[in-house]
Amino acid sequence: MEKPERVEDRLADFTRDRRVLVLSLMALIIGALSAFVAKALVWLIAVITNVSFYGRLSSVFQSPDHHRLGYWVVAVPAAGGLVIGLMARYGSERIRGHGIPEALEAILFGRSRMSPKVAILKPLSSAISIGTGGPFGAEGPIIMTGGAVGSLFAQLFHLSSAERKTLLVAGASGGMAAIFASPVAAVLLAVELLLFEWRPRSFIPVALASVAAFAMRLPLMGAGPIFPVTPHAMPGGEVLAFALLVGVVAGLASGLLTTLVYACEDLFARMPFHWMWWPAIGGVLVGLGGLFEPRVLGVGYETIHAVLRGEIVGAALIGILVGKSLVWSLALGSGTSGGVLAPLLMMGGALGAAEAHFIPAGDVGLWALVSMAAMMGGTMRSPLTAMIFALELTQDFNLLPALLVGCIAAHGVTVLLLRRSILTEKVARRGYHVMREYAVDPLAVTRVSEVMAQTFQTVNEKMKLTELSDRIARNDPAVIRHQALPVVDDGGRLCGIVTRGDVVRALEQDADGDTTVLDAGTRELVVAYPDEVLQDAVMKMLRNDIGRLPVVSRGDARRLVGYLGRANLMAARLRQLEDEHVRERSLNILPS
Repeated sequence: MEKPERVEDRLADFTRDRRVLVLSLMALIIGALSAFVAKALVWLIAVITNVSFYGRLSSVFQSPDHHRLGYWVVAVPAAGGLVIGLMARYGSERIRGHGIPEALEAILFGRSRMSPKVAILKPLSSAISIGTGGPFGAEGPIIMTGGAVGSLFAQLFHLSSAERKTLLVAGASGGMAAIFASPVAAVLLAVELLLFEWRPRSFIPVALASVAAFAMRLPLMGAGPIFPVTPHAMPGGEVLAFALLVGVVAGLASGLLTTLVYACEDLFARMPFHWMWWPAIGGVLVGLGGLFEPRVLGVGYETIHAVLRGEIVGAALIGILVGKSLVWSLALGSGTSGGVLAPLLMMGGALGAAEAHFIPAGDVGLWALVSMAAMMGGTMRSPLTAMIFALELTQDFNLLPALLVGCIAAHGVTVLLLRRSILTEKVARRGYHVMREYAVDPLAVTRVSEVMAQTFQTVNEKMKLTELSDRIARNDPAVIRHQALPVVDDGGRLCGIVTRGDVVRALEQDADGDTTVLDAGTRELVVAYPDEVLQDAVMKMLRNDIGRLPVVSRGDARRLVGYLGRANLMAARLRQLEDEHVRERSLNILPS
């Protein structure tokens, strides 16, 4: 019989695991590496942009919208798309797409393993895509690449799949923190999108990786904020009311964008060409869009900043909003490589700046920022990340209440309108289902004593096996209720357990019929205790491939106090369903 555990070791608020110290040290290294990867990606995007649009070899970033190529601009993103298609066909198909869905798929369904090929080809293809005018951001690729760095690092050591996931997410968060100087938002992104758990074992290393990446960013790329603005005053009730409306509009726009992206993807899927050619076709369409509105090309950081400062007004805002939405959806639908975050900031900012002309409170910059965060929060279903991300990008901390209202409103709209987000829809189309709700497992909070059977049948150790077999054959309700029966001595003390399988096997070998139930059963027992949680009991069942446990006193391992079978476990789940769906009036205000 197994050695009893101390109750206090199993009933802590969080699972205590000293492996968190090892993972934290590894995460610090991965965070620093992610900063260097982010720096390399930014440098490569700048070089390719200069070569493609200005014909010069320089790493000083300049937006492609100042080019003088005329109609030849159409050829630049088309050429970039052709190269990406070839890389995906003959290199790795995993480089296609947003970046975050691929990271989700690796975490949930790939045991957090990424290949070195993806770690190299993903940033290279993304730099080519963005540098040749692709209307994307660098965050998706760096999340995928940082995640690959974390995964590869983890694969060098003997780690579990869960520990590899922690380090993969640490690399992804570190990459985002380095790109945008947003360590807090990077951690929240991990919690809302990537970790699928809330445990110190994963949260602490991821947070340390983000901080390490942010610290390394300072000497590599300079300090933030990325989009400094003039701080606003603390919003009042009127501003918060309009923030709610702006959030609702952003949520509706998020739904339209998600629908548009996947409608474009379906359109490309119906084309009579191999998918290798789709990015080049998408590049032609991006180039045509750039002819009408050059600011839709590239990452668009200068345009985002100009919108936040209120420098773009009128028809130009509508041109940016519509143009960016179309070229981004077409390019993303074509399967090229690029991120979703920066385009959402531009489109959300343009929408909010346009709405500001009809709102009597606040200024253009305020509503551009609220709408920008709401668009991100609604489209990605990550409202906390979007809210804090907007603060870290601008350091306009007084707007936190307005950002909260706008992001939650947009999130609520998209949750009610759409089954999946723009990120999880991609995963779903590959045949997987992602559930993003966090809830406490009822097995983790329900004790064995709350659901165990307290009245149950036992058999005496001296009972002949043939007698028990006869009772089973007669469908004696006292013995057929459970698949296993506890075996006790004359004093009622537990000494074994016998299953129906034990009975069948023993009868085949018992020529004389003298075998007792104790001889046929098992003496080395796996037991449960009344004060332990069901989750621990279930783990005992799984590890030992059994379906029931005798419940004994923790102070006396032979004093039988209960019986725990599969049906008892279902009782805990049933209680959860009742809590969710049974509605009742708790307060009776009428006299009895």
